[in-house]
Amino acid sequence: MRPVTREEILDLTAYEKARPEIQARVLEVKGPRRIHLGDALTFLFENRETIRYQIQEMVRAERMVKDKDIAHELETYNELLGEEGELGAALLIEIDDPRLRDVKLREWMGLPERLYVRTGSGRKVPATFDSRQVGEERLSSVQYLKFDTGGDVPVAIGVDHPALKIEVPLSAAQQAALRADLESDA
Repeated sequence: MRPVTREEILDLTAYEKARPEIQARVLEVKGPRRIHLGDALTFLFENRETIRYQIQEMVRAERMVKDKDIAHELETYNELLGEEGELGAALLIEIDDPRLRDVKLREWMGLPERLYVRTGSGRKVPATFDSRQVGEERLSSVQYLKFDTGGDVPVAIGVDHPALKIEVPLSAAQQAALRADLESDA
């Protein structure tokens, strides 16, 4: 997917004026790209619009005006976008109880290597992940993933970790959203 460029980032004043409309549009875009796997795992598939929004929000929150600061945000968030034929996603491990979360983040070591999407042909595509988010004793509760589907649209998402085995089918709306992302720069 083509990265977001500096020219696409609005200045603070222009963004403040457009923010309500942009937020409403991005919430619609994010809806079918938010996929729950069981009770604790949520995948947020990213595209150029969701990444541009996140960058704009960081620029707004930090009151950034220097090009070098904005360039850093662009570099950081553009890493989440998949290359051609890939889907990029953030995985949120959502466990409210801090003690239980700590236990699960230790128990689920190796989880990123066991995440996958399944394509319509039945092919199981493993996630690649950012190894900086896996410690020696526990996971980070946020993981950045990519799935190189070769442009094939996923029909299911799953995990086959010894302590957690789940696969869920994707809805037609979810498949359509991911298809649009895969086709966006083709």
